[in-house]
Amino acid sequence: MKTIIKLSVYFFLFILAYSCQQGPKGNTDTPTTGTIKIVVDETFSPISEAQVAVFQGIYKYAHINPIFLPENEAFKFLLRDSVRLLIASRKLTKAEEEYFHSQKIYPHQTLVAIDAVTLLVHPQNKDSLLSLKTIKDIFTGKIQNWNQISPSSKLGAIQVVFDNPNSSTLRFVVDSITKGEKLAKDLSALDYNKDVIDYVAKHPNSLGVIGVNWVSDRDDTTCLTFIKKARVVAISLEHPAMSFNSYKPYQAYIAQGLYPLRREIYAINADPRSGLAGGFAAFLASDRGQRIILKSGLLPATQPLRIIQVKEDL
Repeated sequence: MKTIIKLSVYFFLFILAYSCQQGPKGNTDTPTTGTIKIVVDETFSPISEAQVAVFQGIYKYAHINPIFLPENEAFKFLLRDSVRLLIASRKLTKAEEEYFHSQKIYPHQTLVAIDAVTLLVHPQNKDSLLSLKTIKDIFTGKIQNWNQISPSSKLGAIQVVFDNPNSSTLRFVVDSITKGEKLAKDLSALDYNKDVIDYVAKHPNSLGVIGVNWVSDRDDTTCLTFIKKARVVAISLEHPAMSFNSYKPYQAYIAQGLYPLRREIYAINADPRSGLAGGFAAFLASDRGQRIILKSGLLPATQPLRIIQVKEDL
């Protein structure tokens, strides 16, 4: 009899220990404990990795495993119920919301940061001031050579490189810059944002398109410098030759609306329970999470920003 009781106890403890290791489908996670997967737009992987590291440092029994994918694939993951939390640069479409509602799920979409789409050129390229019109003409193929911008340029054909054909960055260009106008045929898509940086660093005729958190110097706590491998382009609304109305994606210029290529970042929580997905989403919007966003070069959605006047030779 005692043997049977002991075996029953061991079996119960084994089942309990096994169930505690299960994912969200086992309903074992809480806002600060458990193990979950989340999906993140690959453009935002640097800031997401920093957030996960700090969150897990605070909550020792929380384990968040991020999956980094292009935007299109990331939303498919969420819709397939493979994960319950997505970090992306757009909200759910009406059709996507209706799908979740049909499943009796009502996602929470929290604005956590403002990002900037950034253009990069080779360090030797002197054309680091571009107007929005010039940028649009490059993307649509009306401008194909650097000497169409600066007659003295000997860099040759402009080679535009994106991170991925399914990325949020490419979608932003189509939606917000070319306004749906057909893109030039010779634009190139690589695989990841880091590939864009490496390509631009090696090809003087290239123009890279990337998210600002990839080029912010993480050793600079003021977020006033960028990486040295490539030059960040200053953008103006009208006159590219006039530096006083051209702006780089510094946080102050993003906050004031002076830098034109801005986009929002959302944490989309589709977990109907109050679990770890909701806990991490709340952390992103908290004071601690917003300070991490501030240090990354992005603009926090809720954290006040101290404006610093910057003077530089463009």
